[in-house]
Amino acid sequence: MSDVPSGGSRAAEIGVEEVPSLLLRMIPESADSIEELFEQSAEAAVLAGEAWKQLYRLLTECFTVPVLMPELKSGSPDTELLGRCWDFVERIVAHPSALVSGAVYFEVLEQLLNAEGLVEAAWPYMKDRTRTETLRMLDGYGVRLRGINWR
Repeated sequence: MSDVPSGGSRAAEIGVEEVPSLLLRMIPESADSIEELFEQSAEAAVLAGEAWKQLYRLLTECFTVPVLMPELKSGSPDTELLGRCWDFVERIVAHPSALVSGAVYFEVLEQLLNAEGLVEAAWPYMKDRTRTETLRMLDGYGVRLRGINWR
């Protein structure tokens, strides 16, 4: 199975315990942060069985803060990397497990509200399920952004 979805719902195919290894495969730029967080090689950490139990920290400390946010804030972002980041999010955003979907909501999507322009910077790279969840989040907080949920 390819790491990049070809369409349709693939979240149900990914087990909760597989999310950390999916992150490392799709976003190898997360390896150093994974090694630092778990104090072992990234490959060993994602396979050890403990990484998924710390999914909120994994997403925050190994994906959102060190990889995703710097690219979204960059004046010249790596568009290929941003594409992979949002492909990863798309794979897990609508996961049937509340652990996974909650972690994505709080540690990825909500973080876009921490600085002006982040949702707008991310929007072109988001896929359908991620956009749907982002619109729900914006509506839930009463946030209106021109060109996204406000015309």
